[in-house]
Amino acid sequence: MFPVARAAQSLVARGIQRTAIRQAHHKHEPTFHDKYGTMVLLGGAAMFSAVWGYVLTQLKIEWGFSPVGRVTPREWRE
Repeated sequence: MFPVARAAQSLVARGIQRTAIRQAHHKHEPTFHDKYGTMVLLGGAAMFSAVWGYVLTQLKIEWGFSPVGRVTPREWRE
């Protein structure tokens, strides 16, 4: 291996080793997502379900989109 490539490889390896050691000694503090992530997800799912439940049951939505039997043709005018 060329000396420059070998030096670069050892620098990269040393940096990775330092990062791994630093992370191993670092105490993990809970973040917002660790603390509240599940509750936010469940709250969003409940809100989504409540809104769409209301939309699908309370609003006057006509579900048959086919015009067959409802549209009558007009008389042709010449």
